[in-house]
Amino acid sequence: MRKVSHEWQKYLQKGFIDKKYWNDFKENAQAASVELKEVKNYEDAMPIIEDIIAGAEASRLAAVGGGESEELSRIYKNLGQKYQVYTDKFEIARNAPSVDIGISTAEFGVGETGSICVDNYSYEARVATMLPPINIVFMNKNNVVDTMTDAFEILEQVFDKGYTGFVTGPSRTSDIERVLTLGVHGPSRLILFAVDGME
Repeated sequence: MRKVSHEWQKYLQKGFIDKKYWNDFKENAQAASVELKEVKNYEDAMPIIEDIIAGAEASRLAAVGGGESEELSRIYKNLGQKYQVYTDKFEIARNAPSVDIGISTAEFGVGETGSICVDNYSYEARVATMLPPINIVFMNKNNVVDTMTDAFEILEQVFDKGYTGFVTGPSRTSDIERVLTLGVHGPSRLILFAVDGME
């Protein structure tokens, strides 16, 4: 899968990430309606994901990032035994209108805002994160920076061309009679798995 950078971790470790920013990130992410799940590993996420799928009566998933993570690839393979899981970019593109849940990864979180930074250079990553009504994202729990200023300093180092984004909770708008509505222009649910032992 094409990415803006395959070396995010190298730049994050240059004094930007610290566990002490986690509590701010958690508080601000939950205030932005992120459904936060703290898990020790990918395996612990599996039953939670199956509950989400069952609760949403979902059957079709677009799943990206498995090529960079053996554990995530295993999750997709296991889900594929019960559900239709699209991991190929052409399959994702063809089936985008009927996908119920998108699964992807985030590079890091921002304590100040509760936002997550996503490397969405590839078309399939953009589809998986923006079109389905439910967006499930995996992030290394240790990858949290303090401020948006820090986040942009990291982007300055890794970015050459492509597309990255900051996601702060599910899609929301209040332009219809000033009533806050979730999911009008994108996913109505953002479920973030913060993984302790993530690669």
